[in-house]
Amino acid sequence: IELSLSTGVADLRISGAIDLESTRALRTCAAELRSRDDLRVVRISATGRFFCPGGDLRWMADQTDRQSAVQELADTLHAGLLDLAALDAPIVAQVQGVAAGAGLSIVLGADIAVAGASATFSLAYSGVGLSPDGGSSWLLPRIVGYRRALEIMLLNPRLDAHEAERVGLVTRVVPDDALQDTVDGSVSQLAAGPTPAFGAAKQ
Repeated sequence: IELSLSTGVADLRISGAIDLESTRALRTCAAELRSRDDLRVVRISATGRFFCPGGDLRWMADQTDRQSAVQELADTLHAGLLDLAALDAPIVAQVQGVAAGAGLSIVLGADIAVAGASATFSLAYSGVGLSPDGGSSWLLPRIVGYRRALEIMLLNPRLDAHEAERVGLVTRVVPDDALQDTVDGSVSQLAAGPTPAFGAAKQ
C-alpha cells in the first residue's frame, strides 16, 4: 500500500492481496493522514486489474502459528481502517476488477464508492473458514440489511457491479473507461468543499 499527497488530496493505492506488511503500511499511512490538518479527501484505488482480492491466503498458509498470524493481520487492518473512518475528509473508493474479502471491507468503509461496470464483489470469508473482518460484519448489515448481509456472509455470492449498486455496496457504477474521470471529478469537488462540514455529516 502506497500513499501520495498533493494539495489536500491523499491517494492510497493497494497492490495485490493483503498480508501483514501491507496492513502495517495501511496503518502507518492512515495514522499519518489522521495527524494532518490540511487533508481534504482520500482516494483509495489499486494498481493492476483488481481492486483487492482480500487476504493473502498463501501468506497465511506459510505462517507457523496461523491463528496468531491471522489475528495480528486482522488487528493491524482494523487499526488502519479505524483511523481512516475517523477522518473528516471523505473517502472515495475507485473500484475496478475484483473486490473480495478485506478488499470488499475497504469498499464498505468508504464514504463514496464508484465501480467500473466489470467490477465484482464477494465477501468470501466463510469460503476459507474465517469470519468477516475489516469492519464488514458491522458495516454490511447497516448498508444492505440484516437478511441480505447474512446471505452475503454465509453463501458468498459474487455480485456484479450493477447488483452491488442495487443493494448499496457501491454508490455508482460507470463504464470502465469512465471510472478514472468520474472519480477525479468527485475528488476535485470534495477537495474544494467544506471539510469540517463533511466530517460532521459522516459522524
